[in-house]
Parts: sequence; C-alpha cells; structure tokens
Amino acid sequence: MELICFGVGLLLGLMIWFWQWRQVQHALETLLEQYTTASFKSSPWQRLRTLIHQQRQEQERCHRKIRRCQTLLEYAPIAYLEVDDANCVVCCNAAARSLLGLVHPEGRLLLELVRSYELDCLIEEVRQEETMREQEWPYAYLTPTGQTKRKPLRARGLFLGEGHVGVFIEDCEEVVRLRDERDRWAADVAHELKTPLTSLRLVTETLQQRVPESLRVWVDRLLEEIIRLSLLVQELLELNRLSHTPADSLERHPLDLVQLIDTAWQSLTPLAAAKDIHHEYTGPKQFPYCGNESQLFRLLVNLYDNAIKYGPVGSRVYTCLGSNREGGYLCLEVIDTGSGFPPKDLPHVFERFYRAQARRHRFVIPTDSEGRMPPVGSGSGLGLAIARQIVECHGGYMQAANHPDYGGAWLRIYLPLTSL
Repeated sequence: MELICFGVGLLLGLMIWFWQWRQVQHALETLLEQYTTASFKSSPWQRLRTLIHQQRQEQERCHRKIRRCQTLLEYAPIAYLEVDDANCVVCCNAAARSLLGLVHPEGRLLLELVRSYELDCLIEEVRQEETMREQEWPYAYLTPTGQTKRKPLRARGLFLGEGHVGVFIEDCEEVVRLRDERDRWAADVAHELKTPLTSLRLVTETLQQRVPESLRVWVDRLLEEIIRLSLLVQELLELNRLSHTPADSLERHPLDLVQLIDTAWQSLTPLAAAKDIHHEYTGPKQFPYCGNESQLFRLLVNLYDNAIKYGPVGSRVYTCLGSNREGGYLCLEVIDTGSGFPPKDLPHVFERFYRAQARRHRFVIPTDSEGRMPPVGSGSGLGLAIARQIVECHGGYMQAANHPDYGGAWLRIYLPLTSL
C-alpha cells in the first residue's frame, strides 16, 4: 500500500513538474518571439543563450561608445560641464576645469564652485523649459593675487533628461578683443573720411549749379552717394562716442517722453505719408522723465525709420509706453506690421552693419515730385546698434522679437525710472 501511494505521489509530482516546465517553456517562447536571435527550429534555451550572448556584445559596444564620447568631451577644445537635478556636477572636462579654475568638481554643488548668477539662471531656465538656451555675460573671478577680473563668456545649455543639464561654455575674450579693434579701426577710418567727404560735397554742390541740364542727373546721383557716405561716417563716429560714454556721465534734463514720441514721429511724417503709414500710441498722456533729450530723440527716430522702411503700404506703427514701479523700469515698445526678423538672425540684430534682408523685406518708399526723399540713416545696418548704445548709456537694455499678434518687428526698450 505504501508503495502504491509512493508511486501515485511520484506520478503526480512528475505531472505537476511537466506542466510547470511547459508553462515556463511557453512563456520563454512568447518572450523570445520579439527577438530574431536564431532560427525558430532551435530550442528556446539555445535561443536564450544566443540572445544573452548578443546582449553582452551590444553592452560592450555601448560601453566602448560611452568611453569614446567621454574621451572626446575630456579633450574637446570647448568647456563642457553637466549637472544633475540637484545642480551637482556630474561631468566636467579639462577645458572647463581650466576656464573656471576647478579642481575635482565631480559630485560637488555647482554654486559652491562657480559663483555666477547668470549661469545658474541659464541652467534653471533650460531645466524648466526642457529646451536649449544661450547666454552671454561677463564672468567675475579672483586672480591668485586677489584682484577681481571679468572674462566674457558665452554658454549654451542643453536639456539631457531626468533633470540633467549639459552646458557648453566658450571664452569670448578673443572675440571681444577683435570686435573692439574692429570698432576702433572703423572709428579711425570714419574720422579720416569726414574732412574729404565734406570737401567733395561742397565741390559737388557747386558743380550742381554749373553743369548743363543734360549732365545734372549724374551730379545729383553723385551728391546722393556722398550724402549717404557722410551719414555713414557720422553714424560710425556717433556710435564710437556713445560706446565710450558712461551712464553716470550722461547729461540729463527733465523731459516729457510722450511729447518726445510725438515729435519724433512728426519729423518722419513725409516718409510715413508717402507709404500711407499711420501711428498709434498707447500709454499715459504725460510721462515725465530725466534723460538726454537729443539721444532719446535719435533713438526714436531710428526705430520709427526702420518701422517705416520695413512696413508695407497702408500699415500701422504702434508705440506703447508703460512702467513697472516695482521693477524700477519703464517699458517703451515699438511694433511694426512688416515681415519681422528672421528667427535665426534675432540674436544679431543689434550688431553693427547687420541687415536681415533674407526675410525682412524692405518696402520701397515712393519719392517726392523731384525724385528725392530726405535721408534719415545711411542704410548700412547701424540704426539698431546706435539705438541700443543710447539705451545702454541711459542704464537700460533693449530686446528684439517678432510680435505674436502683428507678426512684425517688436522692439522693447527698458529704461530705469528717474526722479525729477
């Protein structure tokens, strides 16, 4: 009897084991169906061994690729660092350690190593928006002798997932030096050209009254080109003068910004009327301010001149004026209804000699009965550069974008509020 019970139990155990083995084999075949590891004629266990072998090979390839990328980042000529969701440094290559003066930064808080508010804001903005952002700022650092120096840096942040942010940092000191040399060279050339251009203009105006009528059109064209070159020289000299004018040495007087806006637009009425462009102002009826009236007038004229040049016939130019007492700035907005700035050119619109003609079409201004129209600027791309320099001389800043509703250029000027 005991032998029979033992046999029945053994048979039952073998049946349960066979059923479980079939279940495991079925589950394994179902799992392996999504992988093309080998022919389906082979056993599941052989296919599993083949799959494990392939996965090990793939893992080794990934490790080699990671080591190769780490080597490239380590010896890259541009600085790179990566921070996690707690802003602790995960990766920092040799260029970043040299540029920022870091020693064994991995695992430490970035703010503890690099005291840069701009860099922290850039990383936080990239993490929140999960996109790429670029920032340029002067980085203050201490020399071994204890002196504080500033180094111009440009950083581009990339979102890497899971709160991690990678930042490429570029030293712009050489670029700034070359830019300053270029500006000095342009100012020197403009200064040397001022006198001969004045003489040429006087000679041409004298000839204009003495040449035969059949030849006067050529003299008129020559005079127009001389006037354009004279305006270019004047703009270069003005830009150079403004760039060397500190905000604390600027001569300021009480004025009404609303009245100045109206005066600036009225000075360009012939240009606007030729294209049937109208002006709309939104803001207070009076806005007392303490600033340099001639420079602010030039600022507004440059902005309105651009808006008229790039605005279609029958369009409108909008000016909005407001203030943020808590922020301590007033905001002046000038909006046109033209084609706007090309997005890729927006970071460069305030650079000297920049003109975005790829998408920002310049609508031709009809001439008067004599075929002439009084020039406002040289048309060489210095208008917005001069405008930004005027704003910076007043201690403010300027931003450019395309308006979300009108589609045209949207220029915002922020000036610090003053007490009269």
